[in-house]
Amino acid sequence: MTKPPPPPPPPIPPKPAGSSTSPTVASPTTILQPPSHRKRGPNPSKVFRVFRSVFRTFPIISPACGFHSPIPRSAPSAHHDGHIHGATRTTGTLFGYRKARISIAIQENSRSIPILVLELAVQTARFMQDMGTGLLRVALECEKKPGDRVRLLEEKIWSAFINGRRIGYAQRREPNQSDLHVLQLLHAVSMGAGVLPPHLADANDGELAYMRAHFDRVVGSKDSETFYMLNPETNSGPELSIFFVRI
Repeated sequence: MTKPPPPPPPPIPPKPAGSSTSPTVASPTTILQPPSHRKRGPNPSKVFRVFRSVFRTFPIISPACGFHSPIPRSAPSAHHDGHIHGATRTTGTLFGYRKARISIAIQENSRSIPILVLELAVQTARFMQDMGTGLLRVALECEKKPGDRVRLLEEKIWSAFINGRRIGYAQRREPNQSDLHVLQLLHAVSMGAGVLPPHLADANDGELAYMRAHFDRVVGSKDSETFYMLNPETNSGPELSIFFVRI
């Protein structure tokens, strides 16, 4: 006996207008990358006024006695916009936990992998409090070795001085995951200062503070380079100068 044919499948109801069965795809996370183009940042005069107000909130730590270091007395002449003639514009970021050592990262722009990460033997709170008082000069010296072909910014250890006062040593390191995470969070910031979200704070070392600005890089020779952060509010000279010298 022949079996009856199976009943036809029920009709598929039409999809409501505007609906979709495609999965939602999250936008990819922005990563640090080689520079592509530059964007205009916020008003620099306003940013530097914010710098001063932020830095003055940091506690004052009594300085230690030290030695004097031979550092240049003035910056090269600049144009009316604060940019030094012949210099290369870079992005500099100072960051660290308030009670821990401060780090300095130099990038070609705010979205690129850092070309230099340097850790200074000074607390972040102390360094930024000094920044709030005016001109700050950081001199980094290393010994020249015969036959050494290491590039200046690739030297590992430096004797460090701030305004002629020796603070110990500075150490160059490859950017670690923590460094890259901080720079990633700040990738859209061209200039600014403050603290990062509370969940990044450390129970012992306090908040994670940062300062970011444009620096002019001046190459004097294979044994000397300087990074100048110029104050566009007055054009009277650099607020922060970082000198690298191999002697």
